[in-house]
Amino acid sequence: MTEGVPCLLMRGGTSKGAYFLAADLPGEPALRDDLLLRIMGSPDERQIDGLGGAHPLTSKVAVISPSADPEADVDYLFLQVVVDRPEVSNRQNCGNILAGVGPFAVERGLVPAGEQETSVRIRMVNTGDHATATFPTPGGRVRYTGDAEISGVPGTAAPVVIEFPPGAGELLPTGKAVDVIDGVEVTCVNNGMPTVLIAATSLEVTGYERPRDLEEDLALADRLHSLRLAAGRLMGLGDVSYATVPKLTLLAPPRDGGAVTTRTFIPVRCHTSIGVLGAASVAAGLRIEGGVGAGLAAIDPESDRVRIEHPTGFLDIESSLAAGPGGPPSARRTAVVRTARKIFDGTVFPRAADRPTGGH
Repeated sequence: MTEGVPCLLMRGGTSKGAYFLAADLPGEPALRDDLLLRIMGSPDERQIDGLGGAHPLTSKVAVISPSADPEADVDYLFLQVVVDRPEVSNRQNCGNILAGVGPFAVERGLVPAGEQETSVRIRMVNTGDHATATFPTPGGRVRYTGDAEISGVPGTAAPVVIEFPPGAGELLPTGKAVDVIDGVEVTCVNNGMPTVLIAATSLEVTGYERPRDLEEDLALADRLHSLRLAAGRLMGLGDVSYATVPKLTLLAPPRDGGAVTTRTFIPVRCHTSIGVLGAASVAAGLRIEGGVGAGLAAIDPESDRVRIEHPTGFLDIESSLAAGPGGPPSARRTAVVRTARKIFDGTVFPRAADRPTGGH
């Protein structure tokens, strides 16, 4: 790898990541992950020797390849590169980085561009779920400029419309609208991202605090850690001690005309906005009769649109549920408008591999 690796750095939604063709990375996961740690500059809290931005939202990787799935054009593997530990996780999807996958596929020639717009069918390798991203390609080239605006990103850009088909899994992994963990009522929901919904007041916070203030609340951190471990087992995820899922989302009544105010933990840092798939799970969870969000959210029953307020603005999700025949509800439709932008396209040079130490 002394000659470097082809890389396209993109902002996808409210995240930023390095996008690679799978063919340009080692096929062996351990070798691939070691290379990505050196490319991103981990482990180091500043990631000073790599591309990472010293935060989970800017230490992300997308690995793209042609798909053998007849319902997809490309496969998208999301990898979270941990900032301060030598760890790369593939245990979740990322809906923000997903916004850049379609444009990347066209940029790399994996999918031919349409004359006006292009739709790319994407299989999310982490979970096997699918999505379709549609974006403008006038004259057969990706257009990144436009008038779509999303909270948490300065300026405007071309819209990327992402549609998610109904998932094959259970919307309510525990089979219940409400579970009680350590005396706290929660709703465990999975509409693309395993998420635990909790009324903020049940944890003795308002839900309107700044992310930094919530992160510095050590008593809150201990309670959230305990809740997440228990919820992971209830949701069939096993031991989630070293996993990034499930996400925990604190709910409070809306303040700015939306449906609900949120504070989401990923899993220790408090998100400065909210992830796309996390918001999809929140939106579906708010519509569950008897769920923890039912009494505090302002939902318009005549509209599919749900505006999720977060620390830096809002995210609009189109979400509707279908009533299960004598059973729990299921997701019927989920769609979101995001934006993406190509930042640079070139060659990244990884930090040299550590030399082995110790015995013979």
